[in-house]
Amino acid sequence: MKRLLVCLLAVLVLGGGVAQAMVHANLAEQSLAQHDPEALMWRQLLATQGNVRVQYHLGVIYANGQGVPQDYYEALRWFRMAAAQGNTLAQYNLGVMYANGQGVPRDYAAAAQWFHLAAAKRNARAQYSLGVMYANGQGVTQNFEEAVKWQLLAATQGVARAQFNLGVLYNNGQGVPQSYQEAMKWYSLAAAQGFARAQFNLGQMYEEGRGVPQDYLAAAKWFRLAAVQGYAEAQNNLGRLYAEGRGVTQDYVRACMWFNLAAAKGVSAAQRNRDEAAKRMTPPQIAEAQRMARNCELRDYKNCDERDTVTEPGSVTPQQRSN
Repeated sequence: MKRLLVCLLAVLVLGGGVAQAMVHANLAEQSLAQHDPEALMWRQLLATQGNVRVQYHLGVIYANGQGVPQDYYEALRWFRMAAAQGNTLAQYNLGVMYANGQGVPRDYAAAAQWFHLAAAKRNARAQYSLGVMYANGQGVTQNFEEAVKWQLLAATQGVARAQFNLGVLYNNGQGVPQSYQEAMKWYSLAAAQGFARAQFNLGQMYEEGRGVPQDYLAAAKWFRLAAVQGYAEAQNNLGRLYAEGRGVTQDYVRACMWFNLAAAKGVSAAQRNRDEAAKRMTPPQIAEAQRMARNCELRDYKNCDERDTVTEPGSVTPQQRSN
């Protein structure tokens, strides 16, 4: 099901990447069947009589084009009616639409106002989004202390992106005293929910010994978890650990496979690493790494380490880690 995305940059990420907020539109059971004008008519009748839940659902239906042509203007109309009655999901979605410029000119100040209304009523997505806006100074004066406040409220409700952003804020000492230990805590919570950027950052922290004793085995574990989700920088770093034999058995074919995958996504360090590794490998080994990379993509990054037996080449000094 198609969903709306807030176009908000998150706070600076250790190792790159941004986090985005998502519209609350997981209402498949509320969607209309195609060509069901009678159901739509009854919904509109209830909504015009003040039924706030139906007003909100109509906003979702029109925003996502569920059984009706997608119409942001109609979505805004129904969301505004529901928001005026205090519906926090409608208030949050209005913030999303103002931030995206969907049906209205993009207006971060208006977005922040709607997010604030919903956030004050404990809407976790709105708290996260408002924290992002304070971190970036979008629609509000940049204020890292406020960013920490709202990210923390969302993070304690289990929002992985907020947990991740708290890790970034503690890592950078923005709005809080700098603490790698606290950064590790919040990255770990987000990573446990499968958030690839947090997994990648944990890998870097373990590899470099920041906030934890240096542990290449743990670094490889977290890079792998992010890599199998298609996170290109993690694929490059996992390839580098294979090339160096740190935390994993040294294996240049597997290293080159991960370099190939990351290079295909435009990671320049992976391109250099792949080219350097290729100088030390035989043609059959290079071909095997390419085959493994192709198969890995076809399997959606599952069981990527399956390979034929090849002779290991000599040592190679890969490009420094990606940042």
